[in-house]
Amino acid sequence: MEQSTGRRVVYHSDALDAMASEEAIRKDYESQDAWGLLTSIDLHHCNGETIRDAAKIKQFVRELCEHIKMKRFGETVVVDFGEDEKVAGFSMTQLIETSLISAHFANQTNATYLDIFSCKYYTPVEAAQFAKKFFGAKDFTLTYTLRK
Repeated sequence: MEQSTGRRVVYHSDALDAMASEEAIRKDYESQDAWGLLTSIDLHHCNGETIRDAAKIKQFVRELCEHIKMKRFGETVVVDFGEDEKVAGFSMTQLIETSLISAHFANQTNATYLDIFSCKYYTPVEAAQFAKKFFGAKDFTLTYTLRK
């Protein structure tokens, strides 16, 4: 049986040379003949008003999909829940023709946990930088995994 996970590498925004990082990820993706790419982006110290606004979150998804050239499939789902103060906040899902984008927005820490999975290549560092700017985050951690 074939394994479904690939390489896992972590980048921090404060030490990130965007062009070199993006080139390294693309080269890794191509050399591994990856089936898909999963990028997890943890955004820290986001603008609290933005992450608590369902309309802004939906706007972010539309703009992100345009930015990384993904076609949305259906509407963005945004739900506010969480009895535990530590995890309370909006969660978002957006089907895309090549898979799924999801996120959770933690009210207590003003953090955003964004996942982008696609079998079509996109630029992870650009996605992270776009999300950082949109949510007014102080910094981010990017982890990518190649799927085989």
